Amino acid sequence: MNKFKIAVVQRKSNGRDMAKNVEMIINIMKEAKYSGADVVLFPECFITGYELPITNEEAILEGCDFIKSICIKAVELKIGVVATALTKGAKKPRNSAFLIDKSGEIIMKYDKVHTCDFADESCLESGDEFKVGDFHGVKIGIMICYDREYPESARVLMMKGAELILVPNDCGAMRPRIQALSTRAYENMAGVIMANPPGENAGCSCAFSPICWDEDGNCVDNTIFIGDELTSKIYYAEFDLERLRKYRSSEMMGNTFRKVKAYSELLNPEIKAPFIRD
Repeated sequence: MNKFKIAVVQRKSNGRDMAKNVEMIINIMKEAKYSGADVVLFPECFITGYELPITNEEAILEGCDFIKSICIKAVELKIGVVATALTKGAKKPRNSAFLIDKSGEIIMKYDKVHTCDFADESCLESGDEFKVGDFHGVKIGIMICYDREYPESARVLMMKGAELILVPNDCGAMRPRIQALSTRAYENMAGVIMANPPGENAGCSCAFSPICWDEDGNCVDNTIFIGDELTSKIYYAEFDLERLRKYRSSEMMGNTFRKVKAYSELLNPEIKAPFIRD
């Protein structure tokens, strides 16, 4: 597999109408397959709708019929999916993403680590691990929405081998967040792809290549695409895996020259002013 194509869905779900949302997911999978995509990336909490608060009883199980129907369609179409939902946790719901491969296997369930505890997501419990899955030979990591505000998220995914980082998202104020995603791609030498629903001050789904210099050392624009705010559509991002891997094996970013002995403060849990919040 030298070319890898991602369908990036910039559409809104139908709130808590999960049956209708799954029907939309399956129709989008068909369209993406026709366009030659290897995997479809949906925005955050697309199956259940990103409507909070929610109780653990209202959230879905990993083995529920909604997930099963997506897995069955993945086998039929031979296409992968990043399906997203609010799922049952230990005590409270979790904000989750399922990486489903072309054979319909759930190869990874990732639970959002950086839940927005200052807002409606205070009703959720956070995950405690960043994960990378092997998608038919391509190493894929996932971070969800607020995760991308923390450089540690993408850094850990890179250190676990991620070549591509997929970002289900649902929020506004996108300009600084898009700039940060471009930086995440550059500093970790990994492709970064985000799906966000359309809306005023929202949308702007995007994809960035990690390749920021050509073979002659000249700077190149690493933007693959940036969507507009309001259009409801499917964007596509294609990566040349051979070129990406060659770049990762020769350039100086990523995990090549890190000075880990100076990083101990990153594990200090103490919060000091001006960052203390009620």
